[in-house]
Amino acid sequence: MISRIPLRDSLSTLAGARLDTDVVVTNMGASRVWPLIENHRLDFHFNPSTMGGAIPLAMGIALAQPQRQIIVISGDGSLLMSLGSLVSVAAAGCSNLSIVLLDNGIYDVTGGQKTAAVDAGVRFDETARSVGFESVAMFDDAASWQADAAGFLRAKGPGFCWLKVAPALSEDMMTQQEPMGVQIERLRTELER
Repeated sequence: MISRIPLRDSLSTLAGARLDTDVVVTNMGASRVWPLIENHRLDFHFNPSTMGGAIPLAMGIALAQPQRQIIVISGDGSLLMSLGSLVSVAAAGCSNLSIVLLDNGIYDVTGGQKTAAVDAGVRFDETARSVGFESVAMFDDAASWQADAAGFLRAKGPGFCWLKVAPALSEDMMTQQEPMGVQIERLRTELER
C-alpha cells in the first residue's frame, strides 16, 4: 500500500514554508483546497477549466518577476495534460519556479477516475530530473515533508516536488473561487509594487 499525506496537511506545511513575497498559483483541485488553508494577496487560483494550465502561467510570471519565488501547485491529472510544460520550464531556466505536484492517483475534479500514470508506474521525480530540473524531491509522509519543505522552496531551481497525497475531502471540492477578474487585478497590483 502506498503511503499518502493528508492533502490539507501537505498544503498547511507548504503555507508555513512560503515567504510573504512568494507567488502561489493553483489549478483544478488544488485551487479549491488551497484557499481553505491560505488566503494571501499573492495567491492566484487558475481554474477556468484549463487542466494543466497552471504551470505555463506560473512560468510566465517567473520569467517576468525573476526577483520573486513562484510556487505552482498542480495535480497529477493536470500535469499529465501538459507534460511538455516541464521541458519548457527547464529550458527557460526558471530558477525561481517551484512545482509542487499533488499526486493522489485520481482526477479529483471530474469524478475520481484513476489516472493513467497509476497503471503505467510513472515516476514524476525521474521525469522532472531527466528534463533538467535542478532540485527534485519526493515525499510520501508528512513528517519528512514538514522537515524539508522550506529547504526545498529555497533550493536552486527550477524545483519539482512530488507529494503523494490522499484525495481531497468531497466538501473541499465545493469551494468557490473569487471571480477571475478580481484575482487578476489584485495579482497585477501586487506584482507592480
